[in-house]
Amino acid sequence: MGGRLVFLLPTLLVSVSEELNSDGQYLLEFKNSLEDEFNFLSNWNSADGTPCGWIGVNCTSDSEPVVWSLDLHWMNLSGILSPSIGGLIHLKHLDLSYNEFRGDIPNEIGNCSLLTFLYLRANRFSGPLPEEIGNLSLLEEFVAYTNDLTDPLPLSVGNLQNLKIFQVGEKSISGNIPAEIGRCRSLQLLGLADNRITGEIPKAIGLLGKLMGLCIRTNQLSGFIPKEIGNCSNLESLALYENGFVGYIPTEIGNLKFLKWLYLYDNELNGSIPREIGNLSLGIEIDLSDNYLTGEIPAEFGKIKSLRVLHIFQNQLTGVMPNQISSLRNLTQLDLSNNYLRGPIPSGFQYLTKMNFLRLSENSLSGYIPLRLGRYMSSLAIVEFSDNCLTGKIPPHICRQAKLIRLSLGFNKLYGNIPNGIKNCALLETFDLVGNRLTGTLPSGVGNLVNLYSFQLDGNELTGPIPPEIGNCTKLQSLQIVGNHFTSKLPKEIGKLSQLIVFNTLPNDLGTLSQLELLKLLENKFSGNIPSSLGNLSYLIELQMAGNQFSGQIPPELGFLSSLQIVMNLSFNNLSGSIPLELGKLSLLEILLLNNNHLSGKIPTTFESLLSLVEFNFSYNNLTGPLPAVKLFKNMTSCSLNGNPFYKGNPFLQVTLSKSCSAIGGPAGWKPETSFDMETFKVSFLVTYTIIVLTFVLVLCINPYWRQAWFYYIEVSVTSCYNFVVDNLCYL
Repeated sequence: MGGRLVFLLPTLLVSVSEELNSDGQYLLEFKNSLEDEFNFLSNWNSADGTPCGWIGVNCTSDSEPVVWSLDLHWMNLSGILSPSIGGLIHLKHLDLSYNEFRGDIPNEIGNCSLLTFLYLRANRFSGPLPEEIGNLSLLEEFVAYTNDLTDPLPLSVGNLQNLKIFQVGEKSISGNIPAEIGRCRSLQLLGLADNRITGEIPKAIGLLGKLMGLCIRTNQLSGFIPKEIGNCSNLESLALYENGFVGYIPTEIGNLKFLKWLYLYDNELNGSIPREIGNLSLGIEIDLSDNYLTGEIPAEFGKIKSLRVLHIFQNQLTGVMPNQISSLRNLTQLDLSNNYLRGPIPSGFQYLTKMNFLRLSENSLSGYIPLRLGRYMSSLAIVEFSDNCLTGKIPPHICRQAKLIRLSLGFNKLYGNIPNGIKNCALLETFDLVGNRLTGTLPSGVGNLVNLYSFQLDGNELTGPIPPEIGNCTKLQSLQIVGNHFTSKLPKEIGKLSQLIVFNTLPNDLGTLSQLELLKLLENKFSGNIPSSLGNLSYLIELQMAGNQFSGQIPPELGFLSSLQIVMNLSFNNLSGSIPLELGKLSLLEILLLNNNHLSGKIPTTFESLLSLVEFNFSYNNLTGPLPAVKLFKNMTSCSLNGNPFYKGNPFLQVTLSKSCSAIGGPAGWKPETSFDMETFKVSFLVTYTIIVLTFVLVLCINPYWRQAWFYYIEVSVTSCYNFVVDNLCYL
């Protein structure tokens, strides 16, 4: 018998060593639900006794090892997350990030009660977060953003009292933020960005005293920003932008002594910026733009010495820019555009040496641009002061550091010459001086601007020739120079600008500008024949040449503009001869305006091919004969043909030419006219208006509350109008 026992013992040992333990079996079941394209899990072998040597698996080191960590991130795995994952009851760390897992997160995940770190980001998990997630009482970090998760957050999330990081979303999480989140007292980062979360931020958010980052941007949240947020005294980053928050910015925000990044832009906040914002002494970036904020910019901003970015554009701010902003020597970006600010640009701005982005456009600023602007700013790249009331000269050192990319000074009252120092702006891409009072010549140094793609000089008083060096700007796509007093012809070097898309003057070598898409020559004094080379512009989609003195015939080559779609407007010129048959090839054309010329003959029958035409005007020419069978001609108004000899034999003309159609008064007058009985309209309008007024007066007499509200509204409106007039006096 003893010999038989000795024989059985080795057999028993071999049998035990070859039987995979339970954790290994759960993992193999997990693997069976996956597609492993690159065979990363090739050593997951059922013949092993334990899975401790498998790729991505870590076990404890005791006599009976169990799996405590499963890390399979970036392995290009796909498939579902098997419910067998719940069998790994000793698991503390699970990382499946950056794969292609799909389907629901199984409820069995709640069985992994020791789980401390759970990373599921960048997959395709869908459905709701399971309620069982609340069973993971030891969980410290849960990151599942960039998935397809839906539905509201489970209320059980409040059970995760050890949770420090919670990031879910970038897809379709909906519903409200549960108030139970306030029970997660260890929470340091709450990230619910890019979802469809609605409702208000719960007041319980103020219970999260350890919170350092709150990111719930780009949702559908509404209501007020709760003042309780001021209790999150360790908060460093607050991102609430791109929601629908209303009301005031709470003054309690000044309690956040450690706040560095504050993003409240693109909401519907109103009221004034609280002066307590100056208490954010560690602030680095503050963006309050695209709201309805009113009042003045607080001088207390000057206390935030570490501030690098300040954006308050697209609001309704008034008053002057506080000089205290000049003390922010770390400021790199300042954007106060699209407000109602007035007064001068603080002279101290020219000494903000780290500034690279300065936008003050679309206000009512006046006075001079600081003359040393750009001299000490080693990184200055963007300057936008357009649409103000600024006067004086362009700062001579604006390009001294040669870093400028965009310079926009249009629609001001600047005078003097364009400084020669502009030649240093080799990186300049956009140069806008339109609508000023600049004089002198265009400096030849403009040829150094080899990266320039938009150059706008319209509406100044510049003289002399266009320098031939302009031909060096081969990246130029938009060149607008009308409304000046340039002498002589354009230089032949213009023909080198092969990338030009928008041009509002007429060069000699027009046909070489092969990329041109828009040609607008409205209301100038161009004369002579329309060049036939225009037909070479195969990318042209809009042709506006109205209001000039062009003469001669319409070139047949215009029929080769196969991309022309928006409009061909040759009205209000001195064109003569017949309409070319080739214009019938413009199958994409929607608007054709040939009115107020001296054209004669018939409208070509080839126009029957203009199937996209929705509007036309041939009035005030010498056209005769029947109309071609174009569908649009059936319902046209008489105004489209008025001022021509009567058409004979036209079966489609359903209206008689009427003397009530007045001559169109200008190049913009091609808009369609509507005929109706003016007398009837006047009587109807008068009766309707009288009834409305009498009803309104009667209601105010009956209801005293409405009467009081109406008078208050009148007072507010008058005050608003007064402020508007004061802020815009510089335009008068």
